[in-house]
Amino acid sequence: MYRQGDVLIVPVTEGELPLCSAVPRDRRGRMVLARGEATGHAHVIGGPGLRLLADLDDPDRMFIDAPQYGRVTHEEHGPISLPAGHYRVIRQREYVPGSFRPVAD
Repeated sequence: MYRQGDVLIVPVTEGELPLCSAVPRDRRGRMVLARGEATGHAHVIGGPGLRLLADLDDPDRMFIDAPQYGRVTHEEHGPISLPAGHYRVIRQREYVPGSFRPVAD
């Protein structure tokens, strides 16, 4: 497992990947795992041939397909290197009375 701030990246097998589609890049051409609501900073991933995917049945569930390697960066955290593989991206959540919400970064 890998953690960068409020983002947890968990290795999964290829068989655990649901039916997915590519997540579009942002206006700056980045593959964004999570965007900070408070700061505007972003957890971004890149790597050769890497794909950021979203579950077709639940677009908030994201996955990474890294055929060679990946690198996660953020303005306030050190970079994380990922070996080749498949990963699920999990956003940390917090409880507010009556519901849960993603942590505001």
